[in-house]
Amino acid sequence: MKNYHTYNEIKSQTQAWAQALDIVNASSLPEAGDYDQVIFTGCGSTYYLSLSAAALYQELTGRSARAVPGGELLLNSQTVLTNQKTLLVAISRSGTTTETVKAVEKFKSEKRGDVVVISNYDEALSRMANVNIVVDKGQEESVAQTRSFASMFVAVTALCAKMAGREDLVEAMKRLPEIGNLLIGNYESYAKEIGENLNFDRFYFLGSSFRYGLACEVNLKMKEMTLTHSEPFHFLEFRHGPMSMVNQNAVVVGMLSDANRVHEAKVLSEMKMLGGTVSAIGESEADVCFESNIPESVRGVLYLPILQLMAFYRSVKKGLNPDRPANLTAVVKLDF
Repeated sequence: MKNYHTYNEIKSQTQAWAQALDIVNASSLPEAGDYDQVIFTGCGSTYYLSLSAAALYQELTGRSARAVPGGELLLNSQTVLTNQKTLLVAISRSGTTTETVKAVEKFKSEKRGDVVVISNYDEALSRMANVNIVVDKGQEESVAQTRSFASMFVAVTALCAKMAGREDLVEAMKRLPEIGNLLIGNYESYAKEIGENLNFDRFYFLGSSFRYGLACEVNLKMKEMTLTHSEPFHFLEFRHGPMSMVNQNAVVVGMLSDANRVHEAKVLSEMKMLGGTVSAIGESEADVCFESNIPESVRGVLYLPILQLMAFYRSVKKGLNPDRPANLTAVVKLDF
């Protein structure tokens, strides 16, 4: 397995988590009260990251936040931006994704507000930032984002906590790398067992609140690395039609919260009764248990490594190359 970049990047990602925390802690950040709204933007994985970030920011600060794809912000900014004082947080692994770069250029040329950039490379996007957060230990050789996504998610989580004035949450996050290493050690074999079972032909990832963006991301990993039918849903939405796809060949992964666990667990129980294989991930009493004692709002990155490994092992079992998914490149560059 060590011959695959993806495997090594997943296994080493906690080092990038630690760096992300250090960099955000050392950065001079604006306060939430300085802005009427925050827009988070990215493309592909980083759009999903933006979905999580917007939900988390609004939860912690009580102020308006929204996530939009870079392409939408570029082509349809009139549906996104208002005359309110706005902070734009642009997220990009490479720092060169065309839609995101062009969207930020347009935002700045129209003097819409300030820009924070979170990336793994100090490239064109970073040079347009008022605040630049570059987590270079998140850099990857693989096309599919794993270590990169996780490192930038830690950075944006810390950013949200700091902008909310919650230094206690930032302090609590310092234990994430230690817990992450324990999780990988304890549950890699579990990820391998499910991932390598080719009797499964469909995967559904359920997550609500900021976990929905994470569900979208791990769904994308399963889809692009393994070419398997995979979809993300909010927990309660899954009952409204999608559960018709659940049978003995389905895996339903539930990213459990503390606050709404009773409702979420009931959905998983119903899917098990329909014949699906259920995989619950959460702080305690789950198939994968964090046992972190870290506040729920800032431990979200812990959902990622085991599900990334699940996709990796499935890819290899199917004879695919997880480092180079079909039809994809690491950076999307377009002529505009």
